[in-house]
Amino acid sequence: MAKELKELTKRADNYSQWYNDLVIKADLAEQAPVRGCMIIKPYGYAIWEKMQAQLDKMFKATGVSNAYFPLLIPKSFFAREAEHVKGFAKESAVVTHYRLKTSDDGKNIIVDPEAKLDEELIIRPTSETMIWHTYKNWIHSYRDLPILCNQWCNVMRWEMRTRPFLRTSEFLWQEGHTAHATKEEAEAEAQKMLKVYADFAEKWMGVPVVQGVKSETERFAGALNTYTIEAMMQDGKALQSGTSHFLGQNFAKSFDVTFLNKDNKPEYVWATSWGVSTRLMGALIMVHSDDNGLVLPPKLAPVQVVIVPINKGPEQLSAITARLQPVISRLQELGISVKYDDSDNRRPGFKFADYELKGVPVRLVMGGRDLENNTIEVMRRDTLEKESVSFDGIVERVQALLDDIQKNIFNKALKYRDAHIFPCNNYDEFKERIKDGGFFLCPWDGTAETEEKIKEDTQATIRCVPFSYDQNVEGMRDMVSGKPAVSRVIIARSY
Repeated sequence: MAKELKELTKRADNYSQWYNDLVIKADLAEQAPVRGCMIIKPYGYAIWEKMQAQLDKMFKATGVSNAYFPLLIPKSFFAREAEHVKGFAKESAVVTHYRLKTSDDGKNIIVDPEAKLDEELIIRPTSETMIWHTYKNWIHSYRDLPILCNQWCNVMRWEMRTRPFLRTSEFLWQEGHTAHATKEEAEAEAQKMLKVYADFAEKWMGVPVVQGVKSETERFAGALNTYTIEAMMQDGKALQSGTSHFLGQNFAKSFDVTFLNKDNKPEYVWATSWGVSTRLMGALIMVHSDDNGLVLPPKLAPVQVVIVPINKGPEQLSAITARLQPVISRLQELGISVKYDDSDNRRPGFKFADYELKGVPVRLVMGGRDLENNTIEVMRRDTLEKESVSFDGIVERVQALLDDIQKNIFNKALKYRDAHIFPCNNYDEFKERIKDGGFFLCPWDGTAETEEKIKEDTQATIRCVPFSYDQNVEGMRDMVSGKPAVSRVIIARSY
């Protein structure tokens, strides 16, 4: 790797620092002047745009439409849903004034004390209260249902301990909010959207996930059920990568949202909400990347193929370019994003290292000898394998290679994840092994007391009751309390 790019901490030395280094050096993001916020740089935002575009397509395929709701929410709205406000009170940023003015000495800008708002406004940490206030005006009859709305926006949660993408005070996300005539329909919607998230994570991000339902303690504030996808990072920690909530009639009751059913009788509406955020960027980085930099799944890479000519003078460059141009055009016609880097301000070695660092899936190199021999060098980023191949059929070879890389990085992550899921019934053993990371599949008595003790003793939490594991717990006992188990849960330390 080029000298300028070498200073990337090794994962084995300091995984946390490796992550922070990679975010900066791969040009994904940087710290903003506002504490806890980040600037997403063009390359990082290009990845998010591809995520956003695919998710948006998947949402719309289920009948969801996009809308937009205000950033600022009257404080009184929060007071109407007690559990919800309790969940977000400590993270809420509050707008109290609407004007600035010059200080009397003319040297500073100050808040105008005469411009205090009659009612404080909350910068949205999430939009349930605003949306359900709005839905009251939209919903009158069963004919108005269901409403399937999503918005792409930013939210603010005043975090004290932040890390780019994983946990920031301001972050980008989507939040879906649906309204239904029946409990069954709302429950089905919440679970449907969870499967959309799981499909996206696995088929597009190449990230295997465990689907399940959260414990009561870990539920979203105001929800009756929270469904989750949990991904395992390379250090064995969990990352909650998407959630979908069955809200019951809680928000409808708080905002008096009723409809006349087919029997012309009033009923409260049933609700869901669901969301993923720029936290997915953190998962993408930590699941696949290595000590050389990013490893991106081809489906989400801003540049899928980079082509670097190596030439001795303008004449040779012209000949190489002429040879490569039809290949570039054919790849682009196939929907494959290509960058042809014939810039003369960086040496080839630096270019190779930079594209490697940024996780470009496939690199093609053609020099003068390749031109004579009808060959081209191909390197795949996931394995760093490099070979010289015939130029004939290179388009088809690249197309197949991109598909193979997508499959390979998923299978590699899946193999790692599955090798680090451990059934465990012994609490002493658990307390010792959890230090090294991994998902522990354990019987649980269903009590918050047991959950709290595990957290206090080990900093691990119940991530979910997983759907993919047998929940027949007859004869099993909780490893902490010794009481009969009610389910098997995934326990892990998390981000």
